Amino acid sequence: MADLFHSEPLAPLAETLRPHQLSDVIGQSHLLGPGKPLQLAFQSGKAHSMIFWGPPGVGKTTLARLTAKSFNCEFIALSAVFAGVKDIRQAMEQAEHFLQQGKATILFVDEIHRFNKSQQDALLPYAESGLITLIGATTENPSFEVNSALLSRAQVYVLKSLTEAELQQLFHKAHQTALADLAFDEAAIHTIIGYADGDARRFLNLLEQTQTAAKSASIDQITAEFLQNALSLNARRFDKGGDNFYDQISALHKSVRGSHPDAALYWLTRMLDGGADAKYLARRIVRMAWEDIGLADPRAMQIANDAALTYERLGSPEGELALAQAVIYLSIAAKSNAGYNAYNQAKAFVKSDKSREVPVHLRNAPTKLMKELGYGREYRYAHDEPNAYAAGETYLPDGIAEPRWYQPVARGLEAKIAEKLAFLKKLDDEAGKN
Repeated sequence: MADLFHSEPLAPLAETLRPHQLSDVIGQSHLLGPGKPLQLAFQSGKAHSMIFWGPPGVGKTTLARLTAKSFNCEFIALSAVFAGVKDIRQAMEQAEHFLQQGKATILFVDEIHRFNKSQQDALLPYAESGLITLIGATTENPSFEVNSALLSRAQVYVLKSLTEAELQQLFHKAHQTALADLAFDEAAIHTIIGYADGDARRFLNLLEQTQTAAKSASIDQITAEFLQNALSLNARRFDKGGDNFYDQISALHKSVRGSHPDAALYWLTRMLDGGADAKYLARRIVRMAWEDIGLADPRAMQIANDAALTYERLGSPEGELALAQAVIYLSIAAKSNAGYNAYNQAKAFVKSDKSREVPVHLRNAPTKLMKELGYGREYRYAHDEPNAYAAGETYLPDGIAEPRWYQPVARGLEAKIAEKLAFLKKLDDEAGKN
């Protein structure tokens, strides 16, 4: 009976299939293929500090373990989520002990971006002295999340999500190893691959959940319909605060700017499917209208604002249609960044320029003293002038030439605005304005 209470738990499928040598690794051919960076690093026979940057479930921990095995090093693993400076010191004491035994140490820090500056600084002297070879794993851009001093001592390797073909390869390996009693139709395999979203660990976990559900249902034929009913197929991977989030926002904005409604819809729905805050997306859509369309089509701003208000009123999912149609309209609208450029130029000028006095003729004169001082005396009321325009008048402080920051484009309403400005300039020239 004692064996019943002390039996070892079954290892998860992801652990069972973890590669034990480089040739077993599926994916990352851009790093591990012949003549590629990591393959050459392994062939060199000399370990070096490195950062593995990539999404979850692409083999960062596996590659770290294989590195230690390849270079015959001791392997110490820390999780930056739980470890502190005390744990780092203890790891260094272990490394000292291994060194006395003639063994080098690889220190693997998972989610190294979770270490604060002082914790990262604590690693520096040990990496510099050669006591350890540091391998960090991160899902965040190390340029922003890893100290520059530490980053300069490590080679960054970018890992990619597994492709559909690579997940197919992993499926066949898993099927032969642990799922031979189940038959999957093509639609079922495609469904699991789709929801794995390039994450090998998630893919294997879904297969394991499928096996458990099939056993409970006493079936051995796996279909897409069974998976939809039996599994909790959550939304695809989406990091609401990380690079993936901002990359997709960038893709949405650039698709709108590039006048490609289908691409804009794709990125919008990708983000909504991934759990992005629709109110945040609504704010970004309003910004796109002002930044990239501007006065070329003022209706774009109105439609973007109306879509945001519609979402506020209806919520999800009904309000998402308003955002989608706003994105379509913005994509096909005439584009202009003339107002955006003009504002930025004016802002930069004011920031670098001195504080200039308001010209006397433009000053307000609410009191008798101000009137006696000449405030507003020579001001020309535009509505009383021909064409409602005081030709030759100046509205800038003394000493500032006409900067011409706003340069309307020859598209949409701004083409008409350009004609109006050209006409007003002609009137100024005739009035002798410099």
